[in-house]
Amino acid sequence: MSESKGLWFMAGLGVGAAVALLFAPRSGEETRQMLSEKAGEGREVLGRKAEEYRQQAIAYMDRGREVFNRQVDQFQAAVDAGKQAFKESSSGTGSEPLR
Repeated sequence: MSESKGLWFMAGLGVGAAVALLFAPRSGEETRQMLSEKAGEGREVLGRKAEEYRQQAIAYMDRGREVFNRQVDQFQAAVDAGKQAFKESSSGTGSEPLR
């Protein structure tokens, strides 16, 4: 959802720049200067959003890694418990004579 907001922001920025060109009461030089400033502002906003999304992605990756490692630990504990149970059951039956 937030990605579409950024896309709409950039689209609005482009439309606003086009409308500004059509209805600008300024000279060509002033208009170019204003457009240059607005483009710089747009780049800054885009850079901040990109950094925000990058930080969110890193947080999600870290959380996913933690969950994965927790599941691996639980699986390993289950395997170890199974091995121990097998050893205990096989050592108990090994001492009885076969009939």
